[in-house]
Amino acid sequence: MAAERGGELVPQRLVPVHHARAVGGLGLRIPADLSVVGFDDLPIAALVDPPLTTVHQPLIEMAVTATELALALGRGERTPQAGLELGTTLTVRHSTAPPRTAREATC
Repeated sequence: MAAERGGELVPQRLVPVHHARAVGGLGLRIPADLSVVGFDDLPIAALVDPPLTTVHQPLIEMAVTATELALALGRGERTPQAGLELGTTLTVRHSTAPPRTAREATC
């Protein structure tokens, strides 16, 4: 879905957090016109305006798992799996909003 601003279509999708500051220069408001989601849930995400919705990764669990795997491989052990999936969580703050309808996006 995209919103039209000044004759240009602006996507209403997730954008990297480092682009969030540029949004104001385009005349867009977060989250009224554009939802922004970051990754890694850094402490500063809660302090910016608006507070940034982020995806949190279990960094300690990732480090422990990677270390255990590296040590096992170093000992010549076969690993039981080719990949490992660790859960993430979404920390919802004030930088996201529900999608607008097509009619709202054209008004």
